[in-house]
Amino acid sequence: MKILVVQDHLRSGGTERQSIHLARAAVAAGHACSLVTFRPGGALGAGLSGVGHRALQPFDLGADWFAPGLTGAVRRAAPDVILCMGRMANCYAGFLQWRFPSVPVVATLRTGKPLPWLFRRSLRIVRHVVANSRDACERLVERLGVPRERITVIPNALLVPFEDSGDPDPSLRAGLGAGPSTSVLLCVAMFRPEKNQRELIETLARLPATVDWQLWLAGTGPAQASCERLSERLGLTGRVKFLGYRANPSPLYAAADIAVHASRSESLSNFLIEAQSRGLPVVACEAQGIGECFVPGRTGWAIAPGDRQAFREAVVRLTADSAESRAARAAEARAFAHENFDPVRQSTAHLSLFARLAAS
Repeated sequence: MKILVVQDHLRSGGTERQSIHLARAAVAAGHACSLVTFRPGGALGAGLSGVGHRALQPFDLGADWFAPGLTGAVRRAAPDVILCMGRMANCYAGFLQWRFPSVPVVATLRTGKPLPWLFRRSLRIVRHVVANSRDACERLVERLGVPRERITVIPNALLVPFEDSGDPDPSLRAGLGAGPSTSVLLCVAMFRPEKNQRELIETLARLPATVDWQLWLAGTGPAQASCERLSERLGLTGRVKFLGYRANPSPLYAAADIAVHASRSESLSNFLIEAQSRGLPVVACEAQGIGECFVPGRTGWAIAPGDRQAFREAVVRLTADSAESRAARAAEARAFAHENFDPVRQSTAHLSLFARLAAS
């Protein structure tokens, strides 16, 4: 089977990492899989060993939507199935289905953001849609009018090792000023307005003075500078740590105590399922798919957006947990992640769907 994955740019986001994982899994399973991106380069551009890759823009024009020669690239690839990943690629999905009517085009819904008109139109035209959460599936059916029989729910693959990485590296915590009693709150996400790191900073700034805490923010992006200024203005430079992009965030999960998230736009959070796989309890603002990332009320808590007091109370309760309670909760979180987000199961589900669509 020949599979073509279409993506706008290989930036450091979760969707891009899922695209590369799936492409590499397809090659490992004996399929011919190639990847077309609109823009060249990107933080993940070096992770494509064994996968054919072509960028449509001759040099990076900074335009996520510009896909010169896309039709010709698809014709040369002669795929049996086309998978569109990301908002911009999905805007082209309907056009590709119209242009290549005999080839099944699979669109994806992996975001809680408002969808451009072309994206919404594509969802009604393509042969099939993969949603990465049950919430996203219901959105497709109830709000976007996609027939349920044309939707398959396949959760994100967990792309960090399931195994616990052992004891935290004391040098990592000490280097950032966290002592043995410090509760390290971790958020790994790109700095985009919808990821809402500002909300985390403003909410946690009013934690009780009795709580010894730090907030570690890993990632880069256009909203980082404003978050740094906010941290300085609130006098939190000793508590809020900006760690930059981490290709391998595993040491951060091992060193942290609680995963926190305030994103306004999700479909299924890669960060939260990674945190669960490392045994971290979760406190997160409610958004699409958030409640599917953990066991509600046992390994994670979804807080109504804007209810900062409830968010702080959940964090304080977790910081006061006994060692026994933490160990039991961590074991349940790891088991939940292993059962629901296994990368082999995820890639197998995609490949089985593609084979069925190609045969029909």
